[in-house]
Amino acid sequence: MKDVNCAYCMQGELAAKFAYPICRMDTGFLYVFKEQSHPGRLILAHDRHISEMIELTDEERNAFFADVAKAARAIHKVFKPNKVNYGAYGDTGCHLHMHLVPKYEGGPEWGGVFEMNPGKVLLTDQEYEEIAEKIRQAL
Repeated sequence: MKDVNCAYCMQGELAAKFAYPICRMDTGFLYVFKEQSHPGRLILAHDRHISEMIELTDEERNAFFADVAKAARAIHKVFKPNKVNYGAYGDTGCHLHMHLVPKYEGGPEWGGVFEMNPGKVLLTDQEYEEIAEKIRQAL
């Protein structure tokens, strides 16, 4: 069931405020997170409007994490980070989604605690499309 107030359910304009579409995956939709202080940061939003990981069956959870891993491999291939961190937030937007946050030695918070939007680095639509296309090809 879709929630008409949910950016991940409705996609389009609501999601466009913070995310740029990459592609559909087996269990959800992959986006470039528009705030790119961590180059290559992506979001994978589950197909279903659920809030918690525990609402998935074991098979659904395993499939979702397989997509997370596939996206992470693409990030490593394209951006070559030293580490990818993973975050499942959603206390205000209750739709299961995973942030994949590349981290680079010498970059924001390396060796420290992750901040959601440390430098507010926003790009042009063309730059988001270039990232999206590189990720598509790496998938």
